[in-house]
Amino acid sequence: MAPQPTTYFHSVELQRKKCQGCVSCVKLCPTEAIRVRNGKAEILGDRCIDCGACAAGCPYHAFNVKTDTLDGLADYAYNIVLPAPSLYAQFPDNIPLESIWQGLHNIGFDEIFDVSLASEYIALEIEEYVKKNSNGRKPLISSTCPAVMRLIQVKFPELIKQVVPVLPPVEAAAIYVKREAAARKQLPKELIGVWFISPCPSKETNIRQSVDVHHTELTGSFSLSEIYGLLLKNLGGTHELNVRTGSSYGMAWGTYGGEIESAGITNGLAIHGIDNVYDLLEQVSMNKMPQLDYVECSACKGGCLGGLLAAENKFVAECNLRRRIAGLREQEPADRREAMARTMVLENFPHSEAYRKKLVARPMMQLDDDIMEAMKKFERMEEVLCSLPGLDCGACGAPSCQGLAEDIVQGKAHEIDCIFKLRASVHKLSQGMLELAKQIPIYHEPAEINKTEADNDEG
Repeated sequence: MAPQPTTYFHSVELQRKKCQGCVSCVKLCPTEAIRVRNGKAEILGDRCIDCGACAAGCPYHAFNVKTDTLDGLADYAYNIVLPAPSLYAQFPDNIPLESIWQGLHNIGFDEIFDVSLASEYIALEIEEYVKKNSNGRKPLISSTCPAVMRLIQVKFPELIKQVVPVLPPVEAAAIYVKREAAARKQLPKELIGVWFISPCPSKETNIRQSVDVHHTELTGSFSLSEIYGLLLKNLGGTHELNVRTGSSYGMAWGTYGGEIESAGITNGLAIHGIDNVYDLLEQVSMNKMPQLDYVECSACKGGCLGGLLAAENKFVAECNLRRRIAGLREQEPADRREAMARTMVLENFPHSEAYRKKLVARPMMQLDDDIMEAMKKFERMEEVLCSLPGLDCGACGAPSCQGLAEDIVQGKAHEIDCIFKLRASVHKLSQGMLELAKQIPIYHEPAEINKTEADNDEG
């Protein structure tokens, strides 16, 4: 088993100056990766999955997502961009794909490879794997969304065996296009930049520290909203472009449920939104859905179209893409496989088995490196937890009472961080002070001395 990294790259960053310590992000995080200490949020790197829930829900916009800038194109002799259906969904269907591709060329990319085509090859791998494993534990789980894969690593490691071991389409596309372009252009791979236009932070993180591929061929990624803004000024052109693209079934991967449809799975379920995915995985973990063959999971509400880095409203984008898909389908054979076969003409497209990295659990709560000390801390944590109110209100800066108990035994928090414990302590202290006050004798001056002093004052 490959060792897990001790430090983790994250594309989601906190801007401390903007943070108001409101604890909204603490309650939103599905992996309890955020604490508020001393009035500011702190991200626990070993737990963060870069789903972007904190950034999406922060009322003060205190979170930032790191992506690459177009200045990076200058570092390579030849640059290839991989647009996905999520990019096309930002535009009405009356804007042709050719116009968008021309715009990408105008921005500075030398070649365009449509990720929807790679999606079709991956769809057939999924279809084959589901059929071969029809007698195993169900449902099988989609591996397309990196944030969901990290969620499984951190919170549901028992489900790793149910994850379908295929590459995300963008990774497969990058492997193919870099190899093919290097041979065609007679350039070393190091001089070829392969770039993704990302709708979410988890895909940017996956390029820097992958959970699903041994060695990514992606150079970096750009924010979808940033590229969209540039495209609005650069649509159209007369350059001769040879863009390889997929059918309507590959294009459908941009919508939730499209992966299931393109893989020909009739007994599947599509779930989107990190809270819904968490809820689903809990049920799958308890083996409550064995009758289901496959679940397609996306951390973003609305699938990739609702990604944090998308420009257009997710409902508008969904409408745009579905209309585009319908237009393609009118020109295709009715049979799914026949329609996909028309576009799947690439030679030696990579198969996932040779490149896919085994998904492994990510250790999360390690109280101490020494096992005996860890056991003592665990016992202490249970004692502290029993003394807490169990309301999981989040006012202490931890997402739950258990989270606070863990922080306390780790020396990162105090019991009086709990407002109920603090109130009880203050009440106990005030009662003690009252009792002490009753026991302290009060000195009274004799009356005659007071009278003499008063007479002297009058004289």
